[in-house]
Amino acid sequence: MTLRLWPRRLAAQMALLIAIALFLAQAISFTLLLGERRSLILEQVTGPAVARLNDAVERSAMGRGPGADRGRVRRVPSNPVKPGLPRVAAVETVVREGMKELGHPVLRVVTGIRPFNTAEFDWPRRRFDRNRHPVDELLIAIETPKMGWFVTRSGWPHDGLFIVWRLITQTLILYGIILLPVLWIGRRISRPLRDLTRAAERFDPRERGAPIPEQGPLDVSGLIAAFNALRLRIGAMLDEKDRMLGAIGHDLRTPLAALRVRIESVEDEQDRLRMADTIAEMNKTLEDILSLARMGRPSEMETDVDLSALVDAVVADFHDLGQDVTFEEGGRLRLKLRPTLMRRAVRNLIENAVKYGQSADVRIDARADRVAIVVADDGPGIAPDQLETVFDPFTRLETSRNRETGGIGLGLALARSIVREAGGDIVLANRPEGGLAATITLPRS
Repeated sequence: MTLRLWPRRLAAQMALLIAIALFLAQAISFTLLLGERRSLILEQVTGPAVARLNDAVERSAMGRGPGADRGRVRRVPSNPVKPGLPRVAAVETVVREGMKELGHPVLRVVTGIRPFNTAEFDWPRRRFDRNRHPVDELLIAIETPKMGWFVTRSGWPHDGLFIVWRLITQTLILYGIILLPVLWIGRRISRPLRDLTRAAERFDPRERGAPIPEQGPLDVSGLIAAFNALRLRIGAMLDEKDRMLGAIGHDLRTPLAALRVRIESVEDEQDRLRMADTIAEMNKTLEDILSLARMGRPSEMETDVDLSALVDAVVADFHDLGQDVTFEEGGRLRLKLRPTLMRRAVRNLIENAVKYGQSADVRIDARADRVAIVVADDGPGIAPDQLETVFDPFTRLETSRNRETGGIGLGLALARSIVREAGGDIVLANRPEGGLAATITLPRS
C-alpha cells in the first residue's frame, strides 16, 4: 500500500500549493528577520562593550582603576571565561577590531555564554529579571599587552524558540485567513466539474437527458457548454446512422426478396437450393451487420427474463435442427435483459461450438453476484494468442471463406457487443481435456 501525498481533488491541490507558497514565504521572511535581529543584537552588545572596555583600559593606564563603571568592567589576573562555555566568534571579531581602531590592540578576545546571575555584580536585579527578560549572560574578556585581562558582561538573548513559535503562529493565522476561502472557492469551482464528470459517466446515447447547467468560471462553463453541444451532435449522428441503416436494410432486403421469388422458376432443383442458401446467407450476413452497427442504441427494451428458460428455448431450436446440444436445466434465474438480443448471443456461441466441435454442452453457473452461461465443445480449440483476436469483426481463423466453415466472422463480435451492452462480458478459454469453452458472464444486480 503506497502513501498518496499529493491530493487528487482540485480544491485540495489548490490549497496545498498555496500552503506551500505561504510556508516558503514565511520561511524566507523568518530568515531575513533572524539575520536582521542578529545584526541588531551584535551592534547593541558590541558597541557599549567596546566603549566600556576602552574606558577601563584608558583609566587603568592612567592609574585610576577601571573607572566609575564598577561592576560592568573588571580587571582580573587571568582569563575569567571558563573553558567549555559557548563562544560568539562575531562578537570577538567586532570587539578586537573596535579596540584596535581606538588605539588599544589586544592580544586575545574571549567570549562565553552562561546563565545570567544578578548576584555577581551590583546591577539592578529588576533590570534583568529572567521572568521578564529571557536572556543569558555574555562574558567578554580581553587580554592587553601590559595590563592583563579586562572583563565585561552583557545580556545575550536566547529567545530563538520564541521566534520560531511566533512564525508558526503567524503561519497558522495566515492559513486560516487565506486557505479557508481558497478551499471554499475551490469547491465552488470543482462542483460544476464533478457534475460534468457524473454526466459523462452516465451518458447514454439512447436517452435525451437534460443539459448540464453552465456554472462556474468562464473556462469551466465553456467546457460544460461544449459537452452539452457534443452530446447533441452525438445524438444527431446516431439518429442519422439509424436512418441510414434502416434505408440500407430496406434497399438490400427488397432485391433479395425479389431474387428469392425468381429462383422458384429455376427448373434444376439443386441449383435452386444452392441459390436459396446463398440468398439466406446474404440475409443473415445483412442482419448481422445491421445488428452490430445498431449496438449501443437497441430498440428492444429491457424486461424481466428467466435466463434458464431463454437458454433452454435456444437449445430446443438446435434440437429441432437435429444438432447435438445438451443443456442441464436449473432453477429460475430472473434477470433484466433484452431477450431477443441475448438469445442471439447465446445462439451464436452454440452455432460456433456445433460448427467446430460437432456438439455443444451448455450449462448455467449461478452465483451470488453473477451468472455464467458456459458453452463448451470438443473441437480443436484456438491458439492462445488468438483468443481475443477472434472477437474482432470480420475475423476468421479459417481463411477459405467457405460458408460451411465459418460465415464472415461477425458472430463472436456481435455476441460480445450484446453481452457488454448488458453489463457483462464473454471470454474464451481452451479446455484442459480439449475443445473450447465460451463463457458469458452477467451481473445479477
